[in-house]
Amino acid sequence: MNIILHQPEIPANTGNIGRTCVATGSSLHLIEPLGFRINEKELKRAGMDYWDQLDVTRYMNFEEFKKRHPGAKIWMATTKAKRSYTEASFGPDDFIMFGRESAGIPEEILVDYEKTCIRIPMLSAIRSLNLSNAVAIVLYEALRQNGFASLQSEGALHRLHWKE
Repeated sequence: MNIILHQPEIPANTGNIGRTCVATGSSLHLIEPLGFRINEKELKRAGMDYWDQLDVTRYMNFEEFKKRHPGAKIWMATTKAKRSYTEASFGPDDFIMFGRESAGIPEEILVDYEKTCIRIPMLSAIRSLNLSNAVAIVLYEALRQNGFASLQSEGALHRLHWKE
């Protein structure tokens, strides 16, 4: 899977999302301008020691992204969508795009992607979820739909053994 962050503003969110991408084998695509420097300590702290394992690509703008990924299926996660993310049929190579924390994905982009706009249901009194939480929710649904391919499905105790 591929996660796109369009102009993210908060380094801790991007760091958390980077860690989630490493844990799931997903690629992270960052569309500039970013609201922080990529080497900020908050970004590295949130991503822990996993940032160097992250498959991350930066783009000057959304146009550059589209040129480098022609024909890519892009799901637009937005509170403005008419349908839930659970109604989407995610493919293993799809892209899921999230907008910046303060404003989401610009409407100028959304209007061209109405059929692939998805939302996370929530109460109307809430404007939106935290970005890193929203990415985790939608990404794990996409991974579930694809059988959690290549992900570890069982855990083990460190010191003891499970009782049969």
